[in-house]
Amino acid sequence: MAQPKRQLRTLERGILCLVIGAAVLLAPRFLQGTRWFEMVAGAYLVGWFALVLGAALVVVGLVRRGK
Repeated sequence: MAQPKRQLRTLERGILCLVIGAAVLLAPRFLQGTRWFEMVAGAYLVGWFALVLGAALVVVGLVRRGK
């Protein structure tokens, strides 16, 4: 596997977690009537966890950047 040139910073990781959390929470609205609906709708706790983790990482990244 190719190694990335640099690791993702905390702020970037936080933004990615926020996007993933929002996608998991909003996906059931768009997947109604499909077999994916039940799987994604059952993962709402994962979505909330990703949102909280993402918000925390963004805050930590902004605090580090401010120092």
